[in-house]
Amino acid sequence: MSTDMMISATGINKHYGKFAAVSDVSFEVPRRQVCAFLGPNGAGKSTTMKILTGYLAPTSGRVTIAGFDMERERLKGSERIGYLPENGPLYSEMTPESAINYMARARGLNANQRRERTAFVVDKCDLAEVWHKPIYKLSRGFRQRVGMAQALIHDPDVLILDEPTSGLDPNQLVGIRQLIRDLGQNKTVLLSTHILHEVEVLCDRVILINQGRLVFDGSTSELNATQGLEGSFHRLTGFQPVA
Repeated sequence: MSTDMMISATGINKHYGKFAAVSDVSFEVPRRQVCAFLGPNGAGKSTTMKILTGYLAPTSGRVTIAGFDMERERLKGSERIGYLPENGPLYSEMTPESAINYMARARGLNANQRRERTAFVVDKCDLAEVWHKPIYKLSRGFRQRVGMAQALIHDPDVLILDEPTSGLDPNQLVGIRQLIRDLGQNKTVLLSTHILHEVEVLCDRVILINQGRLVFDGSTSELNATQGLEGSFHRLTGFQPVA
C-alpha cells in the first residue's frame, strides 16, 4: 500500500445474523482527496464509516488507516482520524469551550497545542458567539459545528464526516464547505451526504453503495457526465422516478 493511501478497505463485510449490512466492499482513498460516500438510506454507509473508524469490527475483511491495521492497531489508527458521526453525541450540559477543551485533553494535546488548535477550530467552525453557552441551548446547526470542532481539534490526517452539513443554514453552509475544501488540500476527507450539489462542489471522487454493495467508484465528473448526478444516482440504486 502506498504511504499516501490513507484509507484502505479490503473485502469488508458486516453481518447481523443472516442480514448483510455490508458485502465485500473494497476501496482506497489517498491523501489530499475529498471523496463522497453515497447511497440511499439503509445502504450501509454509516455502518461502513463506523467500521473504518474502528467503532465497529467487520465480520470479515481488513481496514487500514494511515497504514495502521484497525483490527491490530486500532488505537494508533484512531489517533489519525477525526470522526463526525451523524447526529454526533455531545454532552449537553457542557459549553463548547468545556467540550472542546475536554476533547483536546483526551487527545493528549499539551497546553500550547490546545491553545493553538482551539483558536483554529473556534475560527474555522465560527463558534465564538456561542463559546460560553450550554450546548443544550444551541441550535442544531451550532451543535453540528461543535461536533466538527471536536473532530478537528487534534489536527487529524483523515476526516470521516457523516452528514457534516446537516442542520446548517445557508450562511453556515458556505463556511463549512470552504473549510472542507481547505482541509482536502492536505488531508483525506471521506464524507457522506444526501445533498448532491454538495458532492458536485466539494468532491473529487464518488464511492456509491447500494444494499451494502459497491456499485460505483470513480470521479465526480464521470458520474455527472451522462445523466447528471441525480439521474446516475437513481440508475445505480435501482430507483424509478414517477414520470
